[in-house]
Amino acid sequence: MPRRFRRISLATAATLVCGGLVSNGGVASASGGWSPKPSYTSTDRGDGTYTVPILNSDVPDISVERVPAAENKEHRDVYYMISTTMHLSPGAPIMKSYDLVNWEIVNYVFDRADIGDAFSLRNGQNSYGQGQWASSLRYHDGRFYVVFNTNNLGGAYLYSTDDVENGKWTRTPLGRALHDPSLFFDDDGTAYIFYGSGSTSAVRLKSDMSGIDKDFPSIFAASDYAGKPFIGGLFEGAQVFHINGYYYVVIITWPSGQGRQVAMFRSKDLLGRYTSADGSNTYEARGVLNSNGFAQGSLVPISRNGGTDWYGMFFRDNFPIGRTPALIPATWQDGWPTFGNSGVVPVGGAFDKPIELSAEEERFEQQKSLVASDDFANDAPHKAYMDEQWTIPDPPTYDDSLIGVELLQNAGFESDAVAPWAGQFGATLSRDTSDPAAGSAALKVSNRTLNGSGPNQYLNGKVQRGVTYTVSAKIKYTSGPSSIRFNLVADWGAGVQTMASGNVPAGQWTTVTGQYTVPATANVDNFKFAVETPWGNPQPASSSVDYLIDDVSIVGQPVTTENPSKEEIAPNGSRLGPVWEWNHAPDNRYWSLTDREGWLRLTTGKVVTGKYVYTKLSNRDELTWFEEARNTLSQRTFGPRQSVETRMDISGMKNGDVAGLAAYNRGFSYVAVKRVDGQNTLGVVNRVQPFAVDIDQSAIENFVPGTTVPLGDATQVYVKADLDFSSPVGQLWTTFYYSLDGLKWTQLGSRVGPQTLDGSLSHFMGHRVGLFDYATKEKGGHVDFDYYELSDTLSAQNKPLDTSALDAAIAYAGTLDKRDYPADAWAGMQAALDGAKAARAGQFGTQNQIDAPERALSYQLARLGTLKAASPEVELTVTAASRCIGTSAYLAVTAVNNGDVPATITLTTPYGSKTVADVAPGKQAYQSFNTRATHIDAGTATVKGTATIDGKQVTSSYDAAYTAASCS
Repeated sequence: MPRRFRRISLATAATLVCGGLVSNGGVASASGGWSPKPSYTSTDRGDGTYTVPILNSDVPDISVERVPAAENKEHRDVYYMISTTMHLSPGAPIMKSYDLVNWEIVNYVFDRADIGDAFSLRNGQNSYGQGQWASSLRYHDGRFYVVFNTNNLGGAYLYSTDDVENGKWTRTPLGRALHDPSLFFDDDGTAYIFYGSGSTSAVRLKSDMSGIDKDFPSIFAASDYAGKPFIGGLFEGAQVFHINGYYYVVIITWPSGQGRQVAMFRSKDLLGRYTSADGSNTYEARGVLNSNGFAQGSLVPISRNGGTDWYGMFFRDNFPIGRTPALIPATWQDGWPTFGNSGVVPVGGAFDKPIELSAEEERFEQQKSLVASDDFANDAPHKAYMDEQWTIPDPPTYDDSLIGVELLQNAGFESDAVAPWAGQFGATLSRDTSDPAAGSAALKVSNRTLNGSGPNQYLNGKVQRGVTYTVSAKIKYTSGPSSIRFNLVADWGAGVQTMASGNVPAGQWTTVTGQYTVPATANVDNFKFAVETPWGNPQPASSSVDYLIDDVSIVGQPVTTENPSKEEIAPNGSRLGPVWEWNHAPDNRYWSLTDREGWLRLTTGKVVTGKYVYTKLSNRDELTWFEEARNTLSQRTFGPRQSVETRMDISGMKNGDVAGLAAYNRGFSYVAVKRVDGQNTLGVVNRVQPFAVDIDQSAIENFVPGTTVPLGDATQVYVKADLDFSSPVGQLWTTFYYSLDGLKWTQLGSRVGPQTLDGSLSHFMGHRVGLFDYATKEKGGHVDFDYYELSDTLSAQNKPLDTSALDAAIAYAGTLDKRDYPADAWAGMQAALDGAKAARAGQFGTQNQIDAPERALSYQLARLGTLKAASPEVELTVTAASRCIGTSAYLAVTAVNNGDVPATITLTTPYGSKTVADVAPGKQAYQSFNTRATHIDAGTATVKGTATIDGKQVTSSYDAAYTAASCS
């Protein structure tokens, strides 16, 4: 959480924002008035119940692990959860919870998954829709393990640490891809990874966890359960658990005509047919959840009176917000669970919280969040992943004789023979002299039945890693669809890579061309070039079309390749909080929290090219400039409504620079400043579906008419984005505002959208909010961002600005005594309090400016509530006894000082009182009171001890009962 918030007091008295007036809500109580709302991402209702999904943010592919109370220093069950973050950096977030409902990010597994081009937005490469997928988190024998697959970074990786919140992770490449891997430790400690799509397989790991020891392919498959109504479509995301003698495997399925759902498989033999007597499949199956699309996820154990209950943690598609998780109770019968209310899980439905905490702990848990405001004070805790070490490879060397020359032989098919061209996947190749594009002949490709049916030529030893090649071919066909997309591809054994592609209309020669940088992982000693049409299932009509091809070319360009550097990767002295992630791995030379104290500086390190494409998509759709921009800093979005405000200093921008605040995925909307010919203009950009394969980047990022504002000599501008995910559900509409003083705000045109899920899954994550800066003409310009302030109130709601929660938090903080709390926790609260008071002393223009300091302070106050030290006591042993002396009743009261300091002790009875000062440790105060009566009833004497303990005056009170006495 942020620790302080600056708010500058401005002379202007304007307090209007879209008609909103400041209201203090009438809160004046110093103690009873503070009752903070749950965090933006929590659905905890504060009454012992929660609603599903439990998090209003993108947390897909969840894996949850419990560390039992007996095995951790906190002496209570602690839960950790991990999720998919794909191309984001740092990645594989570790989230923590005590109640399974409220979560916060405490660590990351890696700072960057790789230093190669794809994860670093270098040399035309990217990891959109790829990168890190489907992590599995497990705790075994005092150590934490994480395994995840990467679609384009060398397969699966295993990480481990002995400190999941602060420790250094050890990285082990497994050398191959494992789809949706799930780590499982059997009772004897043997480690397995279950994985697969369409079937579930496993590998056994070596005893030292250094790699794969043995394969167990296809333990069971979807086809084994033909006719089961809950099996079909997706069959992946397996997670394995051992419960009451059975091995359970939880899998997501998607039968035709139905929604996504959960199927469960169980067997008493972990490896099924590999250990059964007759080699048959031993796993029986049952559908356990088919409601509102809640599906892939994890089982979660909860301690119950010496036993264990098992809940489900499953997510559902909730785009544009993302894939949102739900904690779903289970009813078990005959060894099978039914989730929800008899199998029904309504969206927004409420369930009782499964774990009871103290009132103070509940309040603190509710303040935890996956998003947060930030004042960029560079005061986030240091984590080991920030010091991640990488070996920087030496820059490659190149054979200049292979640069600038044609690498293909018989490229124009002028030779009498077709060789060295060969047909693949059944295609027939022949020379055609009737209709060449140039010269005397072209190549005719016929007898095609598959998208891959076409010509190929091997370029072994000719193509070089890191070199960018201009690839082209002239293509013509006369019969078939009105237009066909042709792909010029490379294949070195790691899957087909599209080098260039283009649409060819029927009946005319068309040039397909593009540029492609050969990655460092390519096997250039087995490099095949081929021509294909896009794949489809079933095979599309284009797969059987005959065509002509001529003047094919592959020419290497002079090397301008970016290579990773130590400075790019080395820590730069700036620490961001765990709610932040970069769009791909950042270049640490070009962002800073230290260049200007209290500001985030983004500097343009290179100029966008417009030549980046989605390597995941067979059509190789082009990226926009915004998507190409490196060092875009982002957080998750949250629903149903979210507002984000920032202040930008634009004085360091250069011509061609574009910088601003974005709500983005492949579709995006943003408010930005563009600097053209020395003039700064503010405006809104909106990119929505459908997405074309070939695009004009400049045109896509033109400002929406009616949203532009010339900024003249202004060097600073405030901007605000209001995101509405609820009108209607399933779409994101964003309204942008600007201000020159932070108080008086103006709307920029109408709301823009809609943003929805991109069906190509080219990003495949929820929309995010990002701060960005990119250059279109020259590098080296910079933009400074002063803060990032959140609210769940939108200007369009026309609510008065409400300071009641902020006032209550400030007032409550004033009732606390620093001596009751640990020094570091008190210092954190005091910093947040100073920021809140500074903000309150100024004027407000938006609810964001109020909510940000309130949330920061309430978090610290709630934290203090869990840390308050027990009040010191004056330790006394007190006795009271009645007795008779003659016919008179006496009451004797004794108090022994058991403490370490002198105490003043006051003995009080119905028959008088006595004060004894400075009673030394171990000594006593005593008084025998003459009641002047022959009979007294049973009663109570009260003793108070007062002493100075740890510099604080403390008074403790004790009661001592005495019996009746009759002395007649």
